[in-house]
Amino acid sequence: MTSTEIPELGAHVLLAIDTAIGTSVALGVDGRVFTAMSDDHRGHAEAIGGLLAAVFSESGVSPARVTGVIAGVGPGPFTGLRVGIAAAHAFALGRGVPLLPLEGHEAVALEALESGATAGVRVVQDARRRELFVTEYSGLDWAGIPQRSAGPGLVTRMAYEPVHNELWPERIPGAGLVRLAARRLVSGTEFADDRARYLRAPDVAQPTAPKRVST
Repeated sequence: MTSTEIPELGAHVLLAIDTAIGTSVALGVDGRVFTAMSDDHRGHAEAIGGLLAAVFSESGVSPARVTGVIAGVGPGPFTGLRVGIAAAHAFALGRGVPLLPLEGHEAVALEALESGATAGVRVVQDARRRELFVTEYSGLDWAGIPQRSAGPGLVTRMAYEPVHNELWPERIPGAGLVRLAARRLVSGTEFADDRARYLRAPDVAQPTAPKRVST
């Protein structure tokens, strides 16, 4: 459990849930953000409940104070990503507050761009099956939001060519998601749509018509 100062929150109380890489939960309230994480890439459903309880307990904030729920929409694998998006949808619907979808790579790029990466950054994430999720950002706009210049896209490891300004995140930073959501709310910048960025077809076979039985 960690906490970080985020002055741009204002009066907003924002909950973030992301399951693109492991599971990240963050709660931004009263100028601070409390984060809890699990690095288990498979047990998202099992981890979310405990992580939610942890951030509310540590912050001393009631779930009733939440004014918006941030859903990490990927890119990420089908099995994991849908768990976090469904949880975010359920919490937002239950509280009657807006769903605020964000791409996780934007939060990864934020810290590097704020640290002075003026040439931009590339976020590279393991997509399994010898493939990578790749998104490029050119810099920050006037509201302090990373500007995407390419992607997100799916690239084979064999075809991938490294660059000096690439980032390989071990997890999607919940605090970054909260900071970006707060900046978008203050500036009136639109959020992403709530479509999950799987970037490939899910591993689910479509049902076929039953075979006819000959007589």
